[in-house]
Amino acid sequence: MFESSLKQLGDALRAKQISSVELTQSYLDRMAQLNPELNAFITINPEMSLAQAEAADARLAAGTAEALTGIPIAQKDIFCAKDWLTTCGSKMLHNFVSPYDAHVISQFNNAGAINLGKTNMDEFAMGSSNETSYYGAVKNPWDTARVPGGSSGGTAAAVAARLCAAATGTDTGGSIRQPAALCGISGLKPTYGVCSRYGMIAFASSLDQAGPMGRSAEDLALMMNVMAGFDERDSTSLQRDKEDYTRDLNKPLTGLRIGLPKEFFAAGMGADVAKAIEAAIAEYKKLGATIVDISLPNSKLSVPVYYVLAPAEASSNLSRFDGVRYGYRAPEYGDLADMYEKSRAQGFGAEVQRRIMIGTYVLSHGYYDAYYIKAQRIRRQIAQDFVAAYKQCDVIMGPTSPSTAFKLGEKGDDPVQMYLSDIYTIAVNLAGLPGMSIPCGFGNNNMPVGLQIIGNYFDEARMLNVAHQYQLATDWHSRAPQGI
Repeated sequence: MFESSLKQLGDALRAKQISSVELTQSYLDRMAQLNPELNAFITINPEMSLAQAEAADARLAAGTAEALTGIPIAQKDIFCAKDWLTTCGSKMLHNFVSPYDAHVISQFNNAGAINLGKTNMDEFAMGSSNETSYYGAVKNPWDTARVPGGSSGGTAAAVAARLCAAATGTDTGGSIRQPAALCGISGLKPTYGVCSRYGMIAFASSLDQAGPMGRSAEDLALMMNVMAGFDERDSTSLQRDKEDYTRDLNKPLTGLRIGLPKEFFAAGMGADVAKAIEAAIAEYKKLGATIVDISLPNSKLSVPVYYVLAPAEASSNLSRFDGVRYGYRAPEYGDLADMYEKSRAQGFGAEVQRRIMIGTYVLSHGYYDAYYIKAQRIRRQIAQDFVAAYKQCDVIMGPTSPSTAFKLGEKGDDPVQMYLSDIYTIAVNLAGLPGMSIPCGFGNNNMPVGLQIIGNYFDEARMLNVAHQYQLATDWHSRAPQGI
């Protein structure tokens, strides 16, 4: 059962081979057994999950079930969920119980899916290793001495360890794709604006995007059918016709043009990662694809651009956490200003404070033109590089991460090295493009390697087709960590 796809679970529920209550309880039992070591979940509420499962069973009995009705889905703790503790992995929100649902949560609720719990994450989605969480680091199920990636590391670990059928994540600079790669699962960051950001606690508003994480491209397509959609409460939500993201899964890949950016295969990528990526490209040639050499000349600037723009937006978004309206308030203070200072100093962790200070600096008088405006100009050039590339190819491929999962604490004292973990993913967010990661082999220490697939705007269905056909020909996505 824990190895079943979303489609297989849905078929079993509709055939009454198992009830949603039984399925949900089995996952809760598994979480009780494995989560204490992995620390993938922050909040579990069996009573609420089982109540949803009972309602799902009633829908199944009435014949009004949808594809994901009755299936347990974990939710990243960045999404507000009514009556659930919603912390964003931070002490600042350690006692915040949301009074409303994020749009993504309500979409799953409407589909009859079960909220199995809220997954651990880097504090306010700031990190690449899931070590900045107030609730402690998440462990990689393939090797608990290693990181799962971040910021959606709890989600990635939960899916890899089969603690849930699938889960949600968010991606600001690679936070779905990088942990998916490090944990050997599939993850998709949609085109910016396809999934509503309403109720998703903001880090960098022009970069943040919700997306699905699961074991296969087929699972991601089924989740996208639920998650995507216009929401008038989000000014960046795109009003588009509803899509069926499963529609192209079984199309052959004959004639597909795959672009390989020379910048992605330069110095910096581990030899073990390069070997797995090359083998994946060779498999795509067997499936009928052709290879095109392309260039993304400004992609090398994506990391410095990101670490100007993202902290700038974060410093603005996080100004609301002041100890007044909700969240953490310092127990002792003198006047109002002292309360602000102490509440924020005590409520935010070191990485969040670092990014707030960087962002405030680049937005300050005298530096705004020198840093922020210049970064925005380069961001446009990065996007234009992709536009030019897609005149030559249909999808772009390369590594998701320059290395496999590193050890816990290995990069904690060197923020720059940590930031470079996202060197292949950040440009996709800056351009607003869709990108995904799928398992394509194993590197050193038998740790998973992820292949990144980048599509043109609104080309998620084609990307899912490209990934699905590869997964029909290989079994990397079905591999499970030893002991799991």
